[in-house]
Amino acid sequence: MTSDSRSRYAVWTDFGGVLTPPISQDVDDFCRREGIPGDAFRRAMATVAEPFGGDVMAPLDTPLIPEEEWASRVSEALHAEVGQRVDLSDFGERWFAGRRTNQRWLAHLRELRASGVFLGLISNMPPAWDRQWRRMVPPEGLFDAVVLSFQVGARKPDAAIFAAAVERSGLPPERCVLVDDLAANCAGAEAVGWRSVHFLDADDAAARLSRQLAGPATAGTPAAPTATATPAP
Repeated sequence: MTSDSRSRYAVWTDFGGVLTPPISQDVDDFCRREGIPGDAFRRAMATVAEPFGGDVMAPLDTPLIPEEEWASRVSEALHAEVGQRVDLSDFGERWFAGRRTNQRWLAHLRELRASGVFLGLISNMPPAWDRQWRRMVPPEGLFDAVVLSFQVGARKPDAAIFAAAVERSGLPPERCVLVDDLAANCAGAEAVGWRSVHFLDADDAAARLSRQLAGPATAGTPAAPTATATPAP
């Protein structure tokens, strides 16, 4: 495909679970470093999120409560369940301390941008983590635009965050492609006329994305394959 044809598209990549290892692996690694039972930590996050609608990250990345309050509530929920006092202060720094960049996907993104594709980051991101993710994957020279839930006041899969991304790209929805590790987010993008690629593996996603960019612009192109994924930090 020529650079001219690729320049007609906007590819929007997710951050967590796409530019990082799978979220479940990140959670396990974090809990191991901090000496926290992984299953209990997941249940504590779910307990804290329940009054806000159930999505474990909704309290943080919209945001609905400050990170400090969220960390305190999770710590209390952990103590109530397992009797363990856990210090989760400065959670963002602790969470990102051992997090690794998906270098294969990052290389694919650089190739895409060099080929003329409009490249954006669209992420459900807590404001307290803005410094950490930028340190991990510097956006300068990589992304043409960055759309974050805490800036927009909406989170994937809500239509409003996709509308903000369309506006930033200057391209119609049928020319926008979401690459995301959560099937629900892919479905939300397709519902507003986007294409999507459900991310499971960097090389596989790159191959399927290439086919998407080569085909005619058709709204709601399926995101298959699908796999169960659990939202988490």
